[in-house]
Amino acid sequence: MTAIMLIFVTALFFGSVGTPLVRKLAINSGFIAMPKADRAHTEPTALMGGLAIYGAAIGAWLLITLVAVLLPVNIPGLPEFAAILTGASFMAAVGLWDDRHALPPRVKLAAQVAPIVLVFLMGVRVSLPLLSFGEWNTVINFIITAAWILYITNAVNFLDNADGIAVMTSATTSAIFLLIAILNGQQLVSILAAAVMGASLGFARYNLPFPHSTIFMGDSGSLFLGFLLAVLGIKIRIPSNDIQITWMVPIVVLGLPIFDTAMVFISRTRRGVSFFQGGIDHTTHRLARLGLDKLSVALAVTVICGALGWVAIFITQATLAEAYSIAVVLLLIALYALWRIEFKASYNFRTGRTPVKVETETGKL
Repeated sequence: MTAIMLIFVTALFFGSVGTPLVRKLAINSGFIAMPKADRAHTEPTALMGGLAIYGAAIGAWLLITLVAVLLPVNIPGLPEFAAILTGASFMAAVGLWDDRHALPPRVKLAAQVAPIVLVFLMGVRVSLPLLSFGEWNTVINFIITAAWILYITNAVNFLDNADGIAVMTSATTSAIFLLIAILNGQQLVSILAAAVMGASLGFARYNLPFPHSTIFMGDSGSLFLGFLLAVLGIKIRIPSNDIQITWMVPIVVLGLPIFDTAMVFISRTRRGVSFFQGGIDHTTHRLARLGLDKLSVALAVTVICGALGWVAIFITQATLAEAYSIAVVLLLIALYALWRIEFKASYNFRTGRTPVKVETETGKL
């Protein structure tokens, strides 16, 4: 527990102190996010916050590794830990390059496969213990693992669409993973989650709208955090309960980014718009159009993630009937929310834009 606290405090300190320095570096180097029609921000903002988050988390992990070597203290799964850090570093590098040079979506997505292969080979994988595909087991497990990591990584990336949203989502969900890991004696997961939570909270002070964000994390931060949250979801274990129940825990914890990405995909498909283009049609934008200010939206997201986290903690101790009853209720709530804010809502509410009226020689269409 002492090591976990040390990692959290160190990451929090590095994030708090390092973010203003990174902001100055971003301004001096012209690393600025300019306002665009498909983005919510309205003024130029420093765009290198991911470097501060990365430095805070990596600094905390390097410190605990140094302590482990000098004392010595046993860190279980050290090769796997190193692979996760290497993969997360690669994700951050891809994001940083994209922030600067705007990679094509398919190239950006393809680049994310390399760290997934690395961590899969080192043991970070989804497996289906109740099903067997014979000699195809490894292939099936890799496909599921890659799909999960790609979805969550990019869901967090897409959720970085307004002040403080992605960072508070990361801070809250990593706190839930940390609590579950501590309760179940998972030291490696605890080490990862503590650094993510500390780095996120250290950065949040500058990314939350007080009264407005002074720096954005960019893709370098959101891909880094998303990758780590996806890995935490795979690595979390609850030995005291049945796998038929506990498989849904990470899905519930990460329910908000999962829902948001699915909703945006459905919304843009209905409108015939590319899923990969930017837009102000996310859950957070729709909350703002209900009348919430930027800080209230960030707090609402935090509360939703926290509530889902506590539901997930209950599921870790639930019976089979309780767990699946909760799953059905959550699914119904998600479907109702989708119906209300997508299928029943006006075009303006869904997209933040006025529908274009097409004129013909005979009149309006």
